[in-house]
Amino acid sequence: MKNFLYVAVFILITSCSEKKQTSTFDFTTKFEKSNGTETTTYTETIEYYQQLAEVYPEISIQEIGKTDSGKPLHIVTLSPTKEFDFKNLRSKNIILINNGIHPGESDGIDATMLLLRDISQNSEKLKQLENIVLAVIPIYNIGGSLNRNSHTRANQNGPKEYGFRGNSRNFDLNRDFIKADTKNARTFAQLFHLVKPVIFIDNHVSNGADYQYAITHLFTQHNRLGNDLGIFIEDKMRPSIEASLLEKDIIITPYVNVWRNTPRAGFSQFFDSPRYSTGYTTLFNTLGMMVETHMLKPYKQRVEQTYALMESMIDFTIENDAEIKELQKNAVAKILEKDTYPISYNLNKDAFATYTFKGYEDSYIDSKVTNGKRLFYDRSKPYATPIKYFNEYTVSKEISIPKAYILKQGWWKIVDRLNDNNIEYTIFKKDTTINVQEQHIKDYKTATRPYEGHYPHHSTTVTATNKTVTFKKGDLYIPVNQPGARYIMETLEASATDSFFNWNFFDTILQQKEGYSAYVFEDIAEDLLNNNPTLKQALETKMKNDKEFAKDPRKQLDFVYKNSPYYEPAHLKLPIYKVF
Repeated sequence: MKNFLYVAVFILITSCSEKKQTSTFDFTTKFEKSNGTETTTYTETIEYYQQLAEVYPEISIQEIGKTDSGKPLHIVTLSPTKEFDFKNLRSKNIILINNGIHPGESDGIDATMLLLRDISQNSEKLKQLENIVLAVIPIYNIGGSLNRNSHTRANQNGPKEYGFRGNSRNFDLNRDFIKADTKNARTFAQLFHLVKPVIFIDNHVSNGADYQYAITHLFTQHNRLGNDLGIFIEDKMRPSIEASLLEKDIIITPYVNVWRNTPRAGFSQFFDSPRYSTGYTTLFNTLGMMVETHMLKPYKQRVEQTYALMESMIDFTIENDAEIKELQKNAVAKILEKDTYPISYNLNKDAFATYTFKGYEDSYIDSKVTNGKRLFYDRSKPYATPIKYFNEYTVSKEISIPKAYILKQGWWKIVDRLNDNNIEYTIFKKDTTINVQEQHIKDYKTATRPYEGHYPHHSTTVTATNKTVTFKKGDLYIPVNQPGARYIMETLEASATDSFFNWNFFDTILQQKEGYSAYVFEDIAEDLLNNNPTLKQALETKMKNDKEFAKDPRKQLDFVYKNSPYYEPAHLKLPIYKVF
């Protein structure tokens, strides 16, 4: 930001039917007028960008799609060439900036308003950005922004008023990207695929420990991004951004992922699975980063440093324009040239980097509120000490990459999300018989408490059987070799961390619709065993090897039932098949 206290009145002269119209706008923001203590409302933010767009031909604002609030999502575009059709901007490196996903974390809202204003007023900067386009979501969580208050961010040092974390339906939108329960998330997908950014920035404010840094970064997990892009983000982008900020006298650290300990013990990189914004954008090989300023630092400082980081990211993109384009161009091919694809990861606790962390001495002292102890960070005792940073994740599960998936028709919630994400598929025009891998759910665990409108599953395993299956006219054939390859595999593979199965989209297959009365089925079971020696032997073997099973007649009868023609074939069978 070149000048926070700069006040300017601009005169716009436009010609319309040979008449001249004059309008005046003051582009000093509420943040500046309040000396860094206040943030704009939703209405003020949109009006500000509308006025910028009226004055500066390099800026456009438009509505795109709906949100749960009833108000549309906006996209503001800064294009130095004055071209705003994204189909004509594919040769550019497009940076997408998202603000206000948690409206109480408003730093990015104010910083981006200032950033676009300052660039628009600087002809030299506009010239430098001739191969860059900035696309901005002014406020993503509109419902939360309209729910304005001064108390819900109890740990945060300013601004005076701000929005609420939950959206108008009380969803945390930064847990909704892959499941897309909200109109916000579905509109974001449409916007994202319209823009096709090479870099994505999501502006936040952190919670957690106290330390000297006013800003931290959370780049998308490099092992998960993988291949050349993962190497690039870890070995080149991250160090370059850190060095650029240090030249501006701004110290920065990786996001301090500490909740039940203090930073001295070290911490790991946050793992951004596809439920999160940067985890979702990773599925389409975008270089993602969350900005996390520190909640206890003054609001003015936080906004200034958010501005500085975004400016550094723009400069980095300019300097590495060609390399970023090449990496993105080859990303899908790099994934599909392998035989396998990773769908879940574990933190490697044996691999870590050591770096000097700047924190505050911590101790536990007597609480003045309760009869227990409280954690206390002593800001009069800063320290700089080596800590362990765990930044490597290893693959815990991977799948063989199929040629295609087949989805039985009728699962329209899945089809809607495929459509939102530009996933290409064909529909069988007639009944078609194909050799496929049929899948059944073998085991899974389910959360015992609600989480973002769901009781998600985890630790899911499947069994697969090669079969010849006749698919009906109307079923979907989804080839994997396409730009959304990663999205396809990580949503349709039931064992993947944020799969559609784990988000409860297929829970009806977990329920049996038919059953039996034991006293009736006893006679049928007797006939089955008498006429099927293989089944009888299987029952006897299980009783011999499983003591608990041998003590439970009901389990024994159920075993016979589930290995008989009477057991419904659809139970636990995924409506997703794999073609190799």
